[in-house]
Amino acid sequence: MTDIWSFLLQTLTASGAAALLLAVKAMFRDKLTPRWHFAAWGILALTLLFPAGLGGRYTLVNWPLFVETWKSGATGDFGTLTRVIAPVPLPPPSRPAAIPDWLFVLYAAGGVFFLARYALAYLRLRIILRKGKPAALPQLQRVAERYDLPVCAAVEVTGLPSAFVCGILRPVLALPAGVETDEKVLLHELLHLKHRDVLWGIVICFFRCVHWCNPLLWYCADQAGNDLESLCDQRVLERLEGEDRRDYGRILLSMADDRYARTPGTSSMANGGENIRRRIEAIVRFKKYPRGMSLVSVCIALVLTVPLLAGQRAGAAQIQYQRRDRSDDLGCSAAMAAARTLRCTTYAGAFDAYAKAVLDANVLYRAMCAPLSEQNALAWSLQCAAGGDREGSCTWEDFPLYQRVNVQSGYQIYNVYPEENGVWEGLLVVELYESPEGKELSYPNHCWLAAQAVRAEKQAGRWVALPQEDFRIVESEWGALNGHGNDTALPALVYEARSGDFVLQMRRQSCSQVDSYVTNQNVFFSSMSFDATPQPDGKFSTIFGQELYAVYTGSPADKSRYTHIAASTSPLREGDERPALENPGMTGNSSYNAASGSDWGGRSLETDWESPVFLTGGGWSGSGWEVPDSYAADLYLNGALAAQLALLPVEGDGYHG
Repeated sequence: MTDIWSFLLQTLTASGAAALLLAVKAMFRDKLTPRWHFAAWGILALTLLFPAGLGGRYTLVNWPLFVETWKSGATGDFGTLTRVIAPVPLPPPSRPAAIPDWLFVLYAAGGVFFLARYALAYLRLRIILRKGKPAALPQLQRVAERYDLPVCAAVEVTGLPSAFVCGILRPVLALPAGVETDEKVLLHELLHLKHRDVLWGIVICFFRCVHWCNPLLWYCADQAGNDLESLCDQRVLERLEGEDRRDYGRILLSMADDRYARTPGTSSMANGGENIRRRIEAIVRFKKYPRGMSLVSVCIALVLTVPLLAGQRAGAAQIQYQRRDRSDDLGCSAAMAAARTLRCTTYAGAFDAYAKAVLDANVLYRAMCAPLSEQNALAWSLQCAAGGDREGSCTWEDFPLYQRVNVQSGYQIYNVYPEENGVWEGLLVVELYESPEGKELSYPNHCWLAAQAVRAEKQAGRWVALPQEDFRIVESEWGALNGHGNDTALPALVYEARSGDFVLQMRRQSCSQVDSYVTNQNVFFSSMSFDATPQPDGKFSTIFGQELYAVYTGSPADKSRYTHIAASTSPLREGDERPALENPGMTGNSSYNAASGSDWGGRSLETDWESPVFLTGGGWSGSGWEVPDSYAADLYLNGALAAQLALLPVEGDGYHG
């Protein structure tokens, strides 16, 4: 925790866990053993030890949403995201400059004050014990031997209300001077010593100091201390019989003194009259729980642990702007907080959120995957947007494709490929409803596409999408986004080799999308529709494709010499031996092997044939994109082998355009 907002996130998360834990403990107060009631606090301790929002998950309530809403509403700054680096206060990165900064300084100073206060109380008590008279009690040895318990040094001190163990590394048993200590009290303290309960008391004290300004967690610390004493009482009663059990309650009643209650580093039984009364009531109700209750206890603990520790993530459906008015600052802060805290956990999720922001012209979707440096501008755009009746929609200036995109056609990310340092690049392609101003389609069945190179990279623990250029308009021969990875209007990875009058050219493409189509079905028919809600954890479904062309570069007068052309290819990795390739002969057919990537095909060349000539190609689905270093190729002209070639990558072929 480095600022007041990260402290709020941590303490609110812990408060939610504490409230649930207290409710469950109240339900099972007399039904589960003291062992379970004390062990259950370990779940809260783990919640306190782990930084809140770890992995983008929240406990029970989406606390990051509330904290970010308060922060942006109070400071007007959307360019930072609250993160809990450590569950304890750390020095702030800069000197205090505003009220929230000084509040954090005050909080940290309070934690130091309580730590110092408890440390001084412990040191003062150790000094008092050092002045005590060493005690060699035969009954202490008898109790230890009878119940097989460890012993430690003992001292007698005047004025102590009751016996207790003090210290961890060199523990001392403090006994009231001039008063005969009952063996049952010694048994209680030796059990504290055996189970290292002093250490648990220090852990409780530490959390009390870290969250000193949270009354709910102070109450939980008190209850945890009481449960620790009740657990020790249970252990004592399990070793006593009959009248000794009732007598043990009488002894507790005589110790209702708060003088050293809650002193860290001790096992003081004197934890207040009210708590002593509750412990006596528990003694009256004492029973040995059946063995089957252990399994029940474990099951209840697991049911508690999963929602408290595993948590859950917010969904994109939760970030819609509940608009009262476009200039409503609180509504804007809440909507932006929901979008900024909904982190994209995969590069595909970042691409998906950006693409759907373009399709839906939605600022909030863009905020999900935008760098923090752009969040203030997005918040301003959300407040000032004037067009559209969709929540979070924007004007032409904010999204240049606004009201021109065919949303139901979805999107494709062409040629997604990993670059250095964990960066992914791809070409976002969407279909347009109408022709750009001053342009007409070459053929009626063609369509207009908008394409933009986009990069996805990880920043501050979240994937962000970064457009690398303005949208450019492309005319495609396909009537819609075809999704088979073979669109000649879009960039591709090109391999080439020349032989005589021909250049043999292999084009490789991939097109990816997070599956967003849903089935709408009724009694009469079913249909598919595109769901424009981002999937921040999404994974790509990818179609790969390759097509082989022969490009004629010779003299037009020599074209008539060629009546048939064919070729066969196979991808090669560095170090591979050249395989024997299929002889396509004089066929006019083609074949493609999706497993190996090899193919072959041929075409008869009619009079006045046009270049380039499509020979073969195919597509396949998969989860990876293994780019070959080259292709082995055999070129056949008029049925005879004309050349054995190696198709090599073309430098600067504009893979992403």
